[in-house]
Amino acid sequence: MFRFQDPIYLWVLLIIPVLMLIRFISGRQRRRKIRRFGDPDLVKALMPDVSRRRPRVKFALLLMVLALLILMLARPQMGAGVSTDKRAGIETIICMDVSNSMLCQDVEPSRLDKSKMLVENMVDRFNNDKIGLIVFAGEAYVQLPITADYVSAKMFLSEIEPGMIQTQGTDIGRAIDLATHSFSQDDNVGRAIIVITDAEDHEGGAEEAAKAARKQGINVFILGVGSTKGAPIPMGDGSYLKDRNGNTVMTALNEGEAQKIAAAGSGTYIHVDNTSDAEEKLNHELTKLQRGETSSTVYSAYDEQFQALGIIAVVLLVIETLISEAKNSRLSGLQLFRGFRGIHAPRRGPRQGRKHSGGKGAAILLLLLLLPFALPASAQQDRENIRVGNRAYRSQKWAEAETAYRKALAANGQNPQALYNLGCALMQQGKMKQALNFYKRAAQAEPNKIRRARSYHNMGCMYQAKQDYGHALEMYKQALLCNPHDNETRYNYVLCKRLMKNSPQNQNHKNNKINKNNKNKNNQNENNQNKNQNKNNQNKQNKNDQDKQNQRHQPQMSKQNAEQLLNAAIQQEQATKQKLQQRMTQPKRRTLQDNW
Repeated sequence: MFRFQDPIYLWVLLIIPVLMLIRFISGRQRRRKIRRFGDPDLVKALMPDVSRRRPRVKFALLLMVLALLILMLARPQMGAGVSTDKRAGIETIICMDVSNSMLCQDVEPSRLDKSKMLVENMVDRFNNDKIGLIVFAGEAYVQLPITADYVSAKMFLSEIEPGMIQTQGTDIGRAIDLATHSFSQDDNVGRAIIVITDAEDHEGGAEEAAKAARKQGINVFILGVGSTKGAPIPMGDGSYLKDRNGNTVMTALNEGEAQKIAAAGSGTYIHVDNTSDAEEKLNHELTKLQRGETSSTVYSAYDEQFQALGIIAVVLLVIETLISEAKNSRLSGLQLFRGFRGIHAPRRGPRQGRKHSGGKGAAILLLLLLLPFALPASAQQDRENIRVGNRAYRSQKWAEAETAYRKALAANGQNPQALYNLGCALMQQGKMKQALNFYKRAAQAEPNKIRRARSYHNMGCMYQAKQDYGHALEMYKQALLCNPHDNETRYNYVLCKRLMKNSPQNQNHKNNKINKNNKNKNNQNENNQNKNQNKNNQNKQNKNDQDKQNQRHQPQMSKQNAEQLLNAAIQQEQATKQKLQQRMTQPKRRTLQDNW
């Protein structure tokens, strides 16, 4: 597949027709001046060496070189080659509970958001493993088939929300059964089903499904999210979810049920709270599974193709240089040699007035051949140091990577790649202030918006870790302005907003406002109570007088009316019996009593 990495530079190609127009206008003006000078035929005879075609050919070659240079700036790339990669790892399918009870905020920021963060951190630690996603509530669906594409897994993970499944409730058994049939056909591979839920199973059958998975060699892990005390379910508009009787629903983690399901699936139950202990325990348990060879489809990265365009441009420049504007001018080998020397005085003789560009062409050719060697040593040195630093960074040798990146900056202090990579190396060592400084410099020096967004994103993460949510939101905004399609930054932005609302400072500020408003309302209520008491006394007297009058004029029901009402009630009762009989004869449908 062919593409341009920076297609915006292709707009510069519009300069080519502009240059052609300028060339055409200048040619017309030149012909007019020749006509004013004298007879065109006579002038042509006085200039026998002047050629009309060669300047046009040279101009066309220069335009072609300019077009190739612009295409090189747009960075043509070729890639998307598909290959099969053999890896040694495990297969994991994550079943995510997306019922309404996962909106409960007894775990910050909520049960569902905490589950997403846990899965995302777990995916970051995967290397040669495969992952799949299943969402379930009253029903279960495959969100992402099992794959080794971790970027796609994070994209699908960010789109998970309770509204994606209409049938609410919690059917853990159906999710485990679907996950059991969603693994690949590879042999000798450790398989695990990770169910993230609050374990309020409304349908049953989860233990039987876990036992069936165990018989196939699949371990079932249960991650229980929430607290056992119970909390209401917010609906987003300030209200809480209510049941059919109008009572507020209180959802709580059912640890007993979760432990039974995990035991039936020969797995482990892990409680998820506001700490990172659950993630560490889960990673420890997954390392115990057998790692076999799995095959996965890998899409190769895009390779730069500007080198071919550069070679063609150099060849065209050489040809344009060797073409003389005068007729009957040839560049012999002896003239080329003399052109290279270039220090002797010009020869005098009968050919002194003839034009030839042998020396000029040879000099330009020599310059083009020596151009790669004439590059500044610092430009090559900083790139080599960046490569060394990248190898050390991949090996988690943060100090060595920092040293290499600093050497690259010593050669070129405005290299945005070295600035950004040095910020990453410093952040891994816990040097947050220095990392922020280099990220800022990288964002200022980086011309590419996509790469600039990464610097702002990392700064936002660092501010969010410090609980400085104001600066974090500003950094996330800048990142989204540079790259509006970054789902990870958008997710962090929404999460940071929620954390900012729930921060103690905002709550204290809100409480102070509420206390002031309550004081003012209490003073007004005391004044209004006295007025309302007088009005109520008058209204009671008026109502008593009206009731007495109504009792006097109220008519009595006749026998005929009573019989008609009785017959109507009997007919309604018979109609309801017929409807019940029809429903009993129809096939039963699966109904959920609870919608959370």
